[in-house]
Amino acid sequence: MIEEAQNLMDRYWAWLRDQTTLRKVGDWVEITTPYLDRHNDYLQIYARRDQGGWLLTDDGYVIDDLEQSGCNINSPKRRTILNSTLVGFGVQLDSARLVVRASQTDFSLRKHNLVQAMLSVGDLFYLSAPSGTAACQVNRGDQASETRP
Repeated sequence: MIEEAQNLMDRYWAWLRDQTTLRKVGDWVEITTPYLDRHNDYLQIYARRDQGGWLLTDDGYVIDDLEQSGCNINSPKRRTILNSTLVGFGVQLDSARLVVRASQTDFSLRKHNLVQAMLSVGDLFYLSAPSGTAACQVNRGDQASETRP
C-alpha cells in the first residue's frame, strides 16, 4: 500500500512540475502555478534574486483583486484576519504586495507558503458585505423545511 501511495505521489509531483511554467519578465521570473483563485485564474508569483536569496511576491494581485471587487481590507475585522493569515504563513505585506524572502534551502517551503497565503487572503472576499451576507443568509422559506437534530 505504501508503494502504491508513493507512486501516486510521484505522479502528482510530475503533474505539478508539468503544470508549472516559468517566464522571464524583466529582472523577475514569473511562476505560473496550477492552483486556481476564485476566478479560476492560475496563481502567478514572481521571483528574483535578492540579497543572496530570493524575493517572492504576488506583485499586488490578491489585494488589488479584493479592492477592485469591493472588499475593503482596511476594516478592522478584515485587517485583523489579514494580518493573522499572513503571520501564519510567514508572509509580509509590502504596500499591497504579498512578499516572502527565501534562501536556496527553504525556497520550496516559502513558495508554497506564499501560494497558500494568496489563496487564504483571497478568501477575504467572502467576508465582504454583498457576498458575505448572501453566503450566510438562510432563505426563510427554506428554513421552515429544514430538519434540525
